[in-house]
Amino acid sequence: MFDTVLVANRGEIARRVVRTCQRLGIKAVTVHSEADARALHTLESDESVLLGGAAPAESYLDQRKVLEAARQTGAQAIHPGYGFLAENAGFAQAVLDAGLTWIGPSPDAMERMGDKINARNAVRAAGVPVAAGTAEPLADVEAAVAAAREIGFPVMVKAAAGGGGIGMGVAYDEAGLRKAFETAWTRAERFFGSPAILLERYLDRARHVEVQVLGLNDGRVVTLGERDCSVQRRHQKVAEESPSPGVGPELRARMLAAAVRAGEAVGYRNAGTVECLVSGDEFVFLEMNTRLQVEHPVTELVTGVDLVEQQLLVAAGEGPSYDVAVEPSGHAIELRVYAEDPIRFLPGPGTITRWEEPSGEGVRVDAGYREGDTVTPFYDPLLAKLAVWAPTRDEALGRAREAVAGFAVEGPKVNLPFFAELLANEEFVTGAYDTGLVERMRAAR
Repeated sequence: MFDTVLVANRGEIARRVVRTCQRLGIKAVTVHSEADARALHTLESDESVLLGGAAPAESYLDQRKVLEAARQTGAQAIHPGYGFLAENAGFAQAVLDAGLTWIGPSPDAMERMGDKINARNAVRAAGVPVAAGTAEPLADVEAAVAAAREIGFPVMVKAAAGGGGIGMGVAYDEAGLRKAFETAWTRAERFFGSPAILLERYLDRARHVEVQVLGLNDGRVVTLGERDCSVQRRHQKVAEESPSPGVGPELRARMLAAAVRAGEAVGYRNAGTVECLVSGDEFVFLEMNTRLQVEHPVTELVTGVDLVEQQLLVAAGEGPSYDVAVEPSGHAIELRVYAEDPIRFLPGPGTITRWEEPSGEGVRVDAGYREGDTVTPFYDPLLAKLAVWAPTRDEALGRAREAVAGFAVEGPKVNLPFFAELLANEEFVTGAYDTGLVERMRAAR
């Protein structure tokens, strides 16, 4: 096992990785920007290195500075968290070239799964169901129109690179496709440096369900259950739960087996997530995230497995520290607490004048902020992840309602009132919801 690990991230995920490293007796080094000089992840780690200015390009995204921080602190490995450099295959290779260990999958697996077109083709060849769509990048909007006519409307327009719902839109006719293609093309070039676009048949009223996988050093790919991530705004997740209330035992078994095949198709090692769309009792592959997910706490709560610990063990060439035949038990729900208004979901930064976290049996808060901190416009406005566990879904819902009521944040705008609304919504409470839930909730206001 490593003596020293550098965490190339900030906020709650940096604190999360630091916590496990320190529990295992590993020296945890963090990096920070000038804006994060007094941030919790900076103060709680064993050592922290200033990278540069507040802008991500001057700090957390500066690969040279991150590698230099690892060199000067004697770190043997780098954990990227999620976001920033986490799915950058070029950076992963640079880490290896520097003689360090990358705590994640191989750069080759990252590259193959990081491009949605390549990922579709790879998993389809392995027998994983995919939606009707394009097998090559679309050259221009006319090629997209021709492909959509063959696939059939509605279609989902996607940037082949990147994630987070950026460069994604639904087109119900040719006019809508031309507009969506232009938007996706522009955003893909801006955010990912690649204008490659693909089309897929859009599944209306589908659920977004993902499977947690772990690729082991003996070549096996194992699963740790599934998470339902259908509560989304602007194609970005805001609440997750495990197990999915819309997935029965037979469908679950098929999805888990398909996720294993997807991982095996690229020789996957370390933690990853296979994302799917579910309609009725059928599912199709959506994409694979080659990193630790934001929503990993719900899997940890239902399995009792520390996923960061498993990442460290795999990266160190060791075996897992848990029984890989573990079966999830109980029910977990996670709510992403953002500094944003609860109606339009627009960012609302500011200084936190009050911060009181809920606590108690089955309640977990992974936070990146505290009272007195300032939420700046430089980074994602995620403040904390509020997760609860209980023996049944009904009990978990009740526990979540109490926790939301007991979470007090003042200063910046915050989306906690939205979660109070969600936890009272009939569709969500009954479990009969899909990715259009938030849109319907807002249309009904």
